[in-house]
Amino acid sequence: MDLTERAELTVVGFAVRTTNADELDPARAKLPALWQRAGAPGAFAHVPGRIDENLYAVLTDYESDHHGAYTQIVGIGVRTVPRLPEGMVAVRVPAAQTLRLEARGPMPQGLIEAWQLVWKHTESGGTPPRAFTTDLEVHHPGGADLYIAV
Repeated sequence: MDLTERAELTVVGFAVRTTNADELDPARAKLPALWQRAGAPGAFAHVPGRIDENLYAVLTDYESDHHGAYTQIVGIGVRTVPRLPEGMVAVRVPAAQTLRLEARGPMPQGLIEAWQLVWKHTESGGTPPRAFTTDLEVHHPGGADLYIAV
């Protein structure tokens, strides 16, 4: 994990409210459907101002810590917020000090392993501690980069 400054970003996408406990139960998990919707061909074709070809996952509105509820938005980075298409939201990801981790290899296993490292850091009282404000995953052809707010 490297300490780095994350630049501000605006993401337009689809959102769900969930918990890590719910995501462990296939009957209650919401993230697979969210990712399927966001990853569908043309899902963001009608959103102007896209900055790159990456998909972004924003984890925000934490109820408490990694045991509480949070909101995940999966979408695209944009220059400005357009008139939002039906069912989409916009979120500003503020610039922040973050811990950066790389998730590589077959997905979603690489991503799961990276988050397990984050949870281990949290549980062990790692320094610097997590802020539980806004975390970001940047998904690109080589894998994903996680930016965890501290």
